[in-house]
Amino acid sequence: MSSQQIPEENLPVEQGTAHGAVEGAGDPFADPGLPAHKPRIQDIDERAANRSERVVALMFTLSMLSTVGFIASYVIFPVDKIVYIWPFGNVSALNFSLGLTLGLALFLIGAGAVHWARTLMSDVEVADDRHPIEAEPEVKAKVMADFAAGAKESALGRRKLIRNTMFGALALVPLSGVVLLRDLGPLPEKKLRKTMWAKGKQLVNMNTMEPLRPEDVAVGSLTFAMPEGLEEDAHDFQTQIAKAALMIIRIEPDNIKDKQEREWAHEGIVAFSKICTHVGCPISLYEQQTHHVLCPCHQSTFDLSDGARVIFGPAGHPLPQLRIGVNSEGNLEALGDFEEPVGPAFWERG
Repeated sequence: MSSQQIPEENLPVEQGTAHGAVEGAGDPFADPGLPAHKPRIQDIDERAANRSERVVALMFTLSMLSTVGFIASYVIFPVDKIVYIWPFGNVSALNFSLGLTLGLALFLIGAGAVHWARTLMSDVEVADDRHPIEAEPEVKAKVMADFAAGAKESALGRRKLIRNTMFGALALVPLSGVVLLRDLGPLPEKKLRKTMWAKGKQLVNMNTMEPLRPEDVAVGSLTFAMPEGLEEDAHDFQTQIAKAALMIIRIEPDNIKDKQEREWAHEGIVAFSKICTHVGCPISLYEQQTHHVLCPCHQSTFDLSDGARVIFGPAGHPLPQLRIGVNSEGNLEALGDFEEPVGPAFWERG
């Protein structure tokens, strides 16, 4: 039904018309205005304000301590340490401590800022008309004046304890990100330069788990060995075998071209690292007639009769050789560790 069909007495009365209606009367959307401001206890009691200041400073200080705890967790807890924490069960001690300390550091900064704003900063509501996007010079001046007034009302200059502890908390939190850079790789230690091989360590057949004797290795055969004392159920077995795995090959001494290889062998039995020097894949493909071994990952090929030099593929340097001999019991033994790091090249290699 159109407005022309509605009786005139039922139509809404326009303000300011000849009917004499009072402007604003009966407006359901009239501006109720701002409620009267109620001062907080901190506004009228300086002791309460000082208590709030100490609470905020305490939160910022605890945030700093949490950040220090985050950094210390990297040093204190090993990566593989598992602890029981109710109600989470068995969890990584390192991950739990990192999450707890970093979460506390961030939460306490936020909580301190909120408590500061709610108890010490001005809570007087100010209504301001909207202005065009392009501000007039007068508006810009007002904004700067408001900023200055807000800075003064925040008491940042007068509450030096809050200011200093807040700056300390904000300055320490980014250190957490710096510490996380440790996860980009291992620390610069000598772990890659050393293996379990040492003088007197017997060579153990990885298939029979028995010490190897010279008569066990036939000419042209390939045998895999590991150091005596390394157990498959040990927690660090994979870490150690990844560096200490050996290939044992017997070559006729007259067929060995490299002088050092011949001197480090025992009756033509040579021991080379099983770990490819390209990206660390285990080498297991042996050509009996040519004495070549092939890495199955990227086809790097090494000549075991010539110091395991690279004759094809992306590997950058020969396989390291282990000097071996025979002990008093007639078993093959190592005469020391590898003289260079095994596996792929890394940043410490000269």
